[in-house]
Amino acid sequence: MAAGASDPYAFAADAEPVDGTPDAADAVPLAPGKTYKSSVRNNGKLYYRLRLDSASNAYVSATAIPRLGTRVAYSDGIKVSVQDPAGNKCFSGDAGDARFGPTESPRPLTAWASRRIGADEYSCQEAGTYSVVVERTSRAGSSPDDWDLELQYVSEPSLKKTGRATAPETWNSASPEAVGGAARTRRGGTSFNEASALEQGVWRDRIRAGRTLYYRVPVDWGQQIFATAELGGASGGDGFLGNAFVMSLHNPVRAFVDDARTGYGGKARPATLEPLPSVAYENRYAIDDQVSGMRFAGWYYLAVHLGAAVAEKFGDGRLDLTLRVRVSGTTGEGPAYAGTAEPRGVFDVTAGDKAAAASGAAAAGGRDGADGDATMKLVAVGGIGAGSVLVLGLGVWTVVARRRAAAAAPAEGAASRQYEPSRAR
Repeated sequence: MAAGASDPYAFAADAEPVDGTPDAADAVPLAPGKTYKSSVRNNGKLYYRLRLDSASNAYVSATAIPRLGTRVAYSDGIKVSVQDPAGNKCFSGDAGDARFGPTESPRPLTAWASRRIGADEYSCQEAGTYSVVVERTSRAGSSPDDWDLELQYVSEPSLKKTGRATAPETWNSASPEAVGGAARTRRGGTSFNEASALEQGVWRDRIRAGRTLYYRVPVDWGQQIFATAELGGASGGDGFLGNAFVMSLHNPVRAFVDDARTGYGGKARPATLEPLPSVAYENRYAIDDQVSGMRFAGWYYLAVHLGAAVAEKFGDGRLDLTLRVRVSGTTGEGPAYAGTAEPRGVFDVTAGDKAAAASGAAAAGGRDGADGDATMKLVAVGGIGAGSVLVLGLGVWTVVARRRAAAAAPAEGAASRQYEPSRAR
């Protein structure tokens, strides 16, 4: 579905409908690797069931989608937790809530929770039945309409051999030089499911007040992602909004990693993510949410939202949007998993992923990016030659030999950043 259509969020094409229940006893089970569509009432609390083994990590995300034009407050949002049969949360360190915050603009909100296998301080280590609990919180003056929900359950296998359970103490925190060059057009999608793929470069789009655009970037083990979103100037209007523009980064299990916000007064304004560490399995042991979020290789998602209030001061026309994306660092070896993740390949970066980033292919079930050369949907990577990708287009199989260098050298003058307490969202 094209950005700007009446539906603000495109659900996964294979999302299964499921109803949450008011108690754990009657909860419907969720399967690993699956995506589901549900809904939650105003200030509702819903239960879903997980059947977990004693070896795999489980990650469940819930994306709440309020209708366009509804009223929301700063503290409105959703909470997600994984709980044992006694109602105890499995891991209190997760960023299990998401709120609209100072923009007070309705948009898709994603919260997540996990069951982690590890040291003895973690609970929920046994195999058995657990609950996913999704709670919606809304103030009295907010719109009481139901919110749609998209649930995703990702399973991560254990390691063949247990390694050190400590996060790296330092990492490169230098901000590299901004990516330059001519901007290429790449239309953002309306959801995780139709997020347009980006490689390193400068990307041009347009965004309307009240809308959220999604993009995805492949980031492999050992690599860092840097991103800036620049909102263009308005042709008319006046005034200033203190919180008008936000870009959020989510990892391959849709967990929130970090965001960047800025106000808007009609002139061009940038929002830049702070430097984040290279992707490493051991990052999960960090106490800093932004560091621990960089624990997987795979697709990282950029969600860019322009507050609805911008239309009141500067009109509801589309504003120019420029994304500057850099992926730096040398690709390293990933962890040796003892099994297969669900969905398959969620923690991999393949040659096909790199080709999708070059062409702008949308995520599964979505449309392709509109840069003029992404008319075919990637479906497989074949061993038919270096960089060759097997694609399905117009009902026939076609071989596309396309390679682009996406790796960038580490920034000069690299600095080290110590771990710090989590920043409030």
